Amino acid sequence: MKRKALLNKTLKSFAKVFKDNGFSCFLVGGALRNFYAGLEPSDFDFATDATPEEVVSMFRHVIPTGIKHGTVTVLYSGGQYEVTTFRIESTYSNARHPDSVSYSNSIFEDLKRRDFTINAIALDMNTGELIDPHNGINDIGIKLIRAIGDPLERFREDGLRIMRACRFTSQLNFRIEQETLSAMKKSCETLRNVSMERIRDEIIRILSTEKPSIAFKIMEHSSITKLILPELMVCRGVMQKGFHDFDVLDHLYYSCDGADRNNLVVRLAALFHDIGKPPARGLDESGIYTFYNHEDVSAASAEKILKRFKFPNNTITRTVHLIKHHMFNYTPEWSDAAVRRFIARVGIDSLDDLFALRAADQYGMKNKSVDSLALFEFRKRINSILEKESALSIKDLDINGSILQKKLNITPGPIIGTILQELFESVLDDPDLNSRDKLLEIAENFYKQQFGTR
Repeated sequence: MKRKALLNKTLKSFAKVFKDNGFSCFLVGGALRNFYAGLEPSDFDFATDATPEEVVSMFRHVIPTGIKHGTVTVLYSGGQYEVTTFRIESTYSNARHPDSVSYSNSIFEDLKRRDFTINAIALDMNTGELIDPHNGINDIGIKLIRAIGDPLERFREDGLRIMRACRFTSQLNFRIEQETLSAMKKSCETLRNVSMERIRDEIIRILSTEKPSIAFKIMEHSSITKLILPELMVCRGVMQKGFHDFDVLDHLYYSCDGADRNNLVVRLAALFHDIGKPPARGLDESGIYTFYNHEDVSAASAEKILKRFKFPNNTITRTVHLIKHHMFNYTPEWSDAAVRRFIARVGIDSLDDLFALRAADQYGMKNKSVDSLALFEFRKRINSILEKESALSIKDLDINGSILQKKLNITPGPIIGTILQELFESVLDDPDLNSRDKLLEIAENFYKQQFGTR
């Protein structure tokens, strides 16, 4: 890969601003690491001997994203670039943040404070010189994640580095150096000092990699899963019947792999969709394990986990909804009314994600893609019904609560909701009933039968 593929005109122009003002500018971080790993560089970060205040004075648009730690974000020529002043960090008494930060004029001092050798390389934007004091380029070449210096010290400085190491295994398809891996297990308790939000963000990054199972298995090996996701660990060794080749935990890992990496909700649902199987497990008369209603137990457990990690409410609601409804068992014998009820129960907006989850679930049974004729046929029937524009929610009825109040001479209250639900059930059975006159006739008869004459 040629160097010019990394340094475009905009980046060179950006660096020239520093040079013209008498400061150095180094490209650092993930973009440089990914470039040498043969991946597409992105998220360009820079280190400089200019102070944050001096960086602010050089550019028109600067956001003080982490100015107390020496970091600002510069908006330049349509891009956003994080710029950090060379730093020397003190001790980490809380295993989260350095007790104090002081500025340095040395890129070598700055690189010493980083986590792994693969992240401790820098490119001088003015001279083109590559700075690699910890042999990070060599470790990238052999696909190795190695802590800088004493790994125990690095992880005790910031427990999140343990999660980052796991993430890099699946993001880069690298292995972890043995001493570093051993230190991860010895230091995993430092994660208790890391905020749930920071751990959540690393989980999200893991879920965006091609094969999250790689990272999750390292997390399990390093006792991280036991610490932060104990609900997953009880799935280890719980075997399943039927087409499953794996226990519940490996099935969840591989289901996650089988989901779209760009769809966080489906990947979360894939990771947790069977998490309720261990507590729901029972034995039938033949001595075979069953998991009746595990979808409800899984949904409740997933909701607690996602709340614990402070995921947005919308993400929680959508994920739990998918898990709760993932156990549909379609057969060609289903009537059109049954299909309409399924659509109404799941919701039109959730259909694509639910089918994606079901495909991921099937992937996780064998750790490979599986063609499902039943799913294909079911989706065809759903699409056919959707094309007919049937009433698939109460708001699609050709009548509303206000009309019912006026025609039936009743006051607002729960009775109106009960009548609307009855009308909706009728229309699900027979869409031709969705006209105002027919609905009013049904409503009057139902009201008389259930609540007496007016």
